[in-house]
Amino acid sequence: MNNNAANNSNNLHALADGVLRPLGFEVLDVQVQNPGRRPIVVIRMDRLDEQPVTVEDLEAASRAVGAEFDRLDPISGEYRLELESPGAKRPLTRARHFERMIGLKARVRGEGHAFTGPIKAVDGEQVTFDREGEDVTLTVGSFQGNLAEFPDRHR
Repeated sequence: MNNNAANNSNNLHALADGVLRPLGFEVLDVQVQNPGRRPIVVIRMDRLDEQPVTVEDLEAASRAVGAEFDRLDPISGEYRLELESPGAKRPLTRARHFERMIGLKARVRGEGHAFTGPIKAVDGEQVTFDREGEDVTLTVGSFQGNLAEFPDRHR
């Protein structure tokens, strides 16, 4: 992703989160796919109350974000807007996200690390992972984390 696309994703993330947070949702990730042709803006969201995201939630969120994007026109030309639930590769961006998934494997990238291992513990903003039997503790926000296995039940 080039810098313009990255800046645009950050801007779109802020716009979408500003619309969705008052409705009880949080934006986990925004990706602009297919830039240069007819872009697709994919917004991955979750519920703040940690309940499963429903089809009705996605429809309501899509209407709200679509109306705000129509009003502000943050993307030139035609584009498609897609909202989706967190899914199997859920982005983990806050300490609470890691806490909810303790025991499950996460893919970790950044701060000189690139590994997949179980989330062992969360203490404040510190997350400890098991990397092949060795504890690795990182600070939330200093690395990228994604869920690497799907939980057997909603968490």
